[in-house]
Amino acid sequence: MKQQSTSLVVGAALPTVMRTITQQKIDAYALASGDGNPLHTDPAFAANTQFGGTIAHGMLLLGYVSEMMTAAFGEDWLTGGRLKVRFRATARPGDTLTSAGTVTSVEGGKTVCAIECRNESGEVLVSGQAEVSRS
Repeated sequence: MKQQSTSLVVGAALPTVMRTITQQKIDAYALASGDGNPLHTDPAFAANTQFGGTIAHGMLLLGYVSEMMTAAFGEDWLTGGRLKVRFRATARPGDTLTSAGTVTSVEGGKTVCAIECRNESGEVLVSGQAEVSRS
């Protein structure tokens, strides 16, 4: 697997990943994951909840974070990556999300990164830490 050449120094930025959430992407994720909760898949149901409409699965957002980490670290991420995150806000159809990260520590065979996923308004939806064991 080809990986992007990410400079493994503290402060290095990871390649960003931008994706726009659509109801079609949410529905496809629901089908693939087996999570058909109507909060995600039924606009009429979701309109009557505290969210006022459908929201994306949190794990869909983490998929975009993982895509960023794969671009930066390739197979090392796929075989030795870990995430520790907090979900801070919801993503809705029409939101454009940006996953970004920064290397915070490089010791031995381990790289630690601060990561986040924001919407187009700059609101942090997911934040936390990614750790990669490098071969």
